[in-house]
Amino acid sequence: MMKRALQYSQSAGLPELLSWLKQLQVKLHNPPTIHYPPSQGQMDMCVTCGSQEGLCKVFEMIVNPGDNILVNEPIYSGTIHAVQPLGCNIINISSDEHGIIPDSLREILSKWKPEDSKNPKKNTPKFLYTVPNGNNPAGNSLTTNRKKEIYELARKYDFLIIEDDPYYFMQFSKPWAPTFLSMDVDGRVIRADSFSKVLSSGLRIGFITGPKPLIERIVLHIQVSTMHPSTFAQLLVSQLLYQWGEEGFLAHVDRVTDFYRKQRDALLAAADKWLSGLAEWHVPTAGMFLWIKIKGLHDVRKLIEEKAFKKEIFMLPGYHFYLDSSAPCPYFRASFSLASPEQMDMAFQGLAQLIKESL
Repeated sequence: MMKRALQYSQSAGLPELLSWLKQLQVKLHNPPTIHYPPSQGQMDMCVTCGSQEGLCKVFEMIVNPGDNILVNEPIYSGTIHAVQPLGCNIINISSDEHGIIPDSLREILSKWKPEDSKNPKKNTPKFLYTVPNGNNPAGNSLTTNRKKEIYELARKYDFLIIEDDPYYFMQFSKPWAPTFLSMDVDGRVIRADSFSKVLSSGLRIGFITGPKPLIERIVLHIQVSTMHPSTFAQLLVSQLLYQWGEEGFLAHVDRVTDFYRKQRDALLAAADKWLSGLAEWHVPTAGMFLWIKIKGLHDVRKLIEEKAFKKEIFMLPGYHFYLDSSAPCPYFRASFSLASPEQMDMAFQGLAQLIKESL
């Protein structure tokens, strides 16, 4: 086993790990494309060094300078930094506590005609990128009906959907929401999953699911860049998953989710206690973040980065998650992944005092 762990391995990932993950995807999402011919978008998969590496390769594969792509702000800062250097036009779609607003997407797409997608000169959007569950930083999740509307618009205007779903396993209520992958009858969804939140972030093991012709190109990119994800880390994960079985893995996921649900409830209790009247927020339905808007404060940058930091209260100001990071922003992100309930209470007590002094 160790002999194998210390050797090179296949660029797409260890065959036994891929086999286990394929069964998991079929069980959880039952993608319509599973039995399609390869040329028509048959579902395929590869293992990546965390989902971030996979997403970077997806962006580099699809985006050309001048392309239009669709996102919803606030957006994961890693994605902003990955797509901005590619020279594309990033178009923001409005969202609320239930994720992307389909009418906003419809309005943006109305600049084009559906048949324009067949004319390269018309530059119709290449893809929509979204984090559908527990969006980092806003903590919101797309409703099933909105996903269906969005998928139909993707079919009508012929663009891809990049479903970045690292918090899928951290949804706080069951049944888990149907995914874009589960609705994908065309082979137009590229899905990124990660073990970072449920096993270990340091292992750097994620996996990309999507239409075979596109996955094959990602694997070619891996061959000439990282060569393959760590064999050692893949074997570790593979052995663990085979030992657990699907039921054991999902039982582990439930324990992780229970932990984060308790953490979320502790942070909400602290927010209710100290920030009521000073700020507003929506209850996150998944993930590990609370997105807070301070009332009456145009921009929180100085408050969070300087005043709170001096008092050892560490939050992230909201401008990190917007395409125009220089614009004033009244939001900040609080993470409930590591802090104890006592620390959360102390942090929000101190923050409340600073807000009152700033108003």
